[in-house]
Amino acid sequence: MAPTHGHGTLTAGSFSLLLTGRHVIPTATFDLLHRRLLWVGGKGGVGKTTVAAALAVLAASRNQRCLIVSTDPAHSLGDVFDRPLDDRPQRLQPNLDAMEIDPDAEVDAHLQRVTEQMRKLAAPEMLNELQRQMQLTRHSPGTQEAALLERIARLVTAPPDDYDLIIFDTAPTGHTLRLLTLPEAMAAWTDGLLSHNRKSAELGKVLQHLTPRSGRDVTSPFDEPNDDPMRGLDKRTRDVAETLRNRRRLFHQARRRLEDPALSGFLFVLTPERLPILETVRAVESLKQAHIPVAAALVNRVIPESADGNFLQQRRVQEATYLQRIDSELGQLPRPRLPWLETDVQGIEVLQQLAGLLAEQGF
Repeated sequence: MAPTHGHGTLTAGSFSLLLTGRHVIPTATFDLLHRRLLWVGGKGGVGKTTVAAALAVLAASRNQRCLIVSTDPAHSLGDVFDRPLDDRPQRLQPNLDAMEIDPDAEVDAHLQRVTEQMRKLAAPEMLNELQRQMQLTRHSPGTQEAALLERIARLVTAPPDDYDLIIFDTAPTGHTLRLLTLPEAMAAWTDGLLSHNRKSAELGKVLQHLTPRSGRDVTSPFDEPNDDPMRGLDKRTRDVAETLRNRRRLFHQARRRLEDPALSGFLFVLTPERLPILETVRAVESLKQAHIPVAAALVNRVIPESADGNFLQQRRVQEATYLQRIDSELGQLPRPRLPWLETDVQGIEVLQQLAGLLAEQGF
């Protein structure tokens, strides 16, 4: 029987596998589901959403309190579970919640927070201009990613009171790489704003002392480097600096958790085809350079040995070459495999079957 294709292929949260003649390659057990944070990603169309959902079902079946979060603007997580989802966690079954982060909603909420804060700091005559600038910012490049990152950072740094495991179903590789390496850039950017804010405030204090009306001696703001850098600043300046410091702290904490292999791991999903292999090899190297631990590379949609027909036989010959290439270029990682199923994956029942296949692979 030839594999089926159509609306339910992997990007939409379903994928075609043969339930009969399972192609199971035993692998060593690894502790992917015992970490606090699991990121599932890969090239568009390789099945990452389905794999992420099945892993969440598997973790929940083991009494782990699991939250699965879609960060892909083109959400398909709800399609996989056959349930409508939004940006609030919804209970799907015992121990399993799911949500889809809405980037536009995150941008609106983020800009609303900034606007409300700036209203307290800006002069009344600046409010109209402030509102105009916020509207322009909404459509600026990177605004969605920055807002999405802040939401993810808050999930990453939240205390593990509600969930033992958070699985992130990420966007296609390029978007995810930018997102995961953004905390460092955002923290550095915030450090720059803090430094600028501090120097501006210090200069303002010096200028104030130099005015004839001050009647006070001029002192250097650098006389006591160990003193509170915010001491003596007006409330407005303190509020701005404290906001920046809290934001910097959030991104630094998120970054530390991303880099900790005991807490966080990235699972790449790929298919035994040329382009997914090339993209995965490059992405693994990029995350390595960013000090983000990669835990495994899961090879999806492997043709089962029981599949017959001349067409599949030819495909199997080509596939064998690509599987060897994966073993060669990603040999440093565990490489579990999943076969094709003959039906689309949609709903908890089929996900439970797929979770069983993942358990056989060492998850």
